[in-house]
Amino acid sequence: MNKIAIPANYRSSLSLYDTQAAIALIKESFQYALATALNLKRVSAPLFVDPSTGLNDNLNGVERPVSFEAPAANTTAEVVQSLAKWKRMALYRYDFHAGKGLYTDMNAIRRDEELDNLHSIYVDQWDWEKVITREERTTATLHAAARAIVDAVCRSLDTVKARYPHVPTELNREVSFVTTQELEDRYPDKTPEEREKLYVRAHNTAFVTQIGGALQSGQPHAGRAPDYDDWSLNGDILFYYPLLDCVMEISSMGIRVDKDTLDRQLTLAGCDGRRPLLFHRMLLNNELPLTMGGGIGQSRLCMLLLNKAHIGEVQSSIWDKATAAACENAGIVLL
Repeated sequence: MNKIAIPANYRSSLSLYDTQAAIALIKESFQYALATALNLKRVSAPLFVDPSTGLNDNLNGVERPVSFEAPAANTTAEVVQSLAKWKRMALYRYDFHAGKGLYTDMNAIRRDEELDNLHSIYVDQWDWEKVITREERTTATLHAAARAIVDAVCRSLDTVKARYPHVPTELNREVSFVTTQELEDRYPDKTPEEREKLYVRAHNTAFVTQIGGALQSGQPHAGRAPDYDDWSLNGDILFYYPLLDCVMEISSMGIRVDKDTLDRQLTLAGCDGRRPLLFHRMLLNNELPLTMGGGIGQSRLCMLLLNKAHIGEVQSSIWDKATAAACENAGIVLL
């Protein structure tokens, strides 16, 4: 069932016109800060892919991609769910070298997404990927990238507040790092979502790492596809969002699997059937570069920086009747 929370006495601090101008300002300022911080070049990306390549993201393995017949190409195409694997193939094809990377605008449809203040069936994000050396496949490299992204977010907030000083958003630039096992040890009687909320509420800005593998309890903190992130070298960037008293995930990212990690994680996840796919064959044959990368939600970032109560205030999508009615009654204008 879809859920929505209405903050008491909520009113947007920006008009519809200023909201549109502020969205453009955020997108321009953030992508520049991100590209500069991580040495990224913008490239074009697909809206759909051939499923036989294995390039589509399976996310948690239960989400159904949107597909359609393409008679002229004699195939069935799938709308991307993310570009996690496509980006790595692009770095290979475009001959990127260590220390350099790419970013792109990713637009996706996630048909099975439950709708609430933070979630939509339409997904828009900056996807980025960067070639690294084997020596850089470390926690230190991962943490440095997370700090750089948080700094880019805060720089964009500075830009917004310079033009719209009445926007009330405040962010903590200092990132607190914690592993999922440390969260389980600290809050053993809580669910993973409850652990994150308790920790992030106390620290405001956090990077929760090592997502996907089983914890000492025998359960994973959350699902993660086995064929892009190394489960021991990944994480989510989370901000505490006072307006909704919730955790807002801005980015999922990680150092990507190498041959050995892919081999192990495919077996652990029961996904050995993916091995014959083009992407997986190339990776298992050491033909693809070592990389790190992630996605950063565009609408999520705009919502965070502009202190909006619902993601529909910064993106155009479709909503169920109950959500639309609740927003209308509360004066929340959905685009």
